Amino acid sequence: MVKLEIKETDINKAKSWSESVYLDDDLLLTEHINKAPMPTEPRKMNFILIGLCMKGQIEYRLDTQEININPGDMLIVSDKHIVDKYKPSPDMEGLCMILSVNFFHEIIKNVRDVNSLFIFSRSHPVIGLTTKEQETFKEYFHVIKHKIGDQDNFFRKDLIRTLLLAMFYDVGNIIYRFKETDKPQTRAEAILTKYIKMVEANFRQERRVGWYAQQLCITPKYLSEMVKAASNKTPNEWIDNYVTMELRVLLKNSSKSIKAITEEMNFPNQSFLGKYFKEHVGMSPSKYRKL
Repeated sequence: MVKLEIKETDINKAKSWSESVYLDDDLLLTEHINKAPMPTEPRKMNFILIGLCMKGQIEYRLDTQEININPGDMLIVSDKHIVDKYKPSPDMEGLCMILSVNFFHEIIKNVRDVNSLFIFSRSHPVIGLTTKEQETFKEYFHVIKHKIGDQDNFFRKDLIRTLLLAMFYDVGNIIYRFKETDKPQTRAEAILTKYIKMVEANFRQERRVGWYAQQLCITPKYLSEMVKAASNKTPNEWIDNYVTMELRVLLKNSSKSIKAITEEMNFPNQSFLGKYFKEHVGMSPSKYRKL
């Protein structure tokens, strides 16, 4: 029996969608998701997708879960999820916003409450919006789209980051409202939430999964099973995500030497940090800093 190879798709592939606008390799917006060439075979997402269905219906499979989207529904598809059997109705219309994983976490990294709510959305990818919430999302969408096209604005990317952060607070409030009226968290979701909060507080000093398991009074194996079940990511992937993002921020937004960053992030030496960074980002810290 031939094993099906699940291909990955990223924001660069989405740039080919007709009538889309984008900001570097970080952000893409389209008002015509119905014209996007969606894959007919299973694809693993390497970006964050936030969409609003305005007309018609969409059916698809997210991992093993059958999903139905109707007008007024917001869908949030996180990275590492596998999308399959995508089938929109002929009259479907909607707005779609795609963010690279790094850009998304760079924006919300210091906002723990919002981050936790988006973690909840990994297992609750569809939320029905009120008319007011739909209008608010549309307003954010169009002003962000306008700013992407404002090439002469020196602060364009900073403005877009700020607008996205404001939007994430509003989307986070929608998720919070939905969470309060939804069924209680599963055991896996509860453990994931506690684990992420601990990683956020300790990743600069502690990167051993066994240490986090010990703090949670469970075995590393059980922690791995629960985190993977709730998020499609391993505990190590979550740690690496936070460490890599912090390194990116320190390299780009501070004048600290790489030696100082090595000490601050508790790496054994600069060589170790360099190998780690290249493995996860694809280039050396010094090259990344010059970009």
